[in-house]
Amino acid sequence: MKLFVRNFPYDLDDAQLKEIFEAAGEVVEAKVITDRYTGKSRGFGFVTMGSPEAGEKAIAEIGGTQIGGREIVVDKARDSQRR
Repeated sequence: MKLFVRNFPYDLDDAQLKEIFEAAGEVVEAKVITDRYTGKSRGFGFVTMGSPEAGEKAIAEIGGTQIGGREIVVDKARDSQRR
C-alpha cells in the first residue's frame, strides 16, 4: 500500500522517513520529494508499505503525530494518471 505523507520537517531524509514508518510494519520504499533545482525537501513524500494492513496501521498510528514539531498527515496515495 502506497501512502502520501505531508507536513514533515524539511530536514527529514529518506532513511529517517523509513525508520518512522517501520514501527507500523514492513516498509518497501520511503521517498522524500525534493525540489529539482535546490535539492531541498518539499515537506512531503511517499511511503510504500509491505501490506495493506501495515498501511492502515501507519495511517492510524503515525498520522497526526508530531515529528520535529510538525503534525504529519498520512493518507492513502492516489493513483497517478497521465495527462
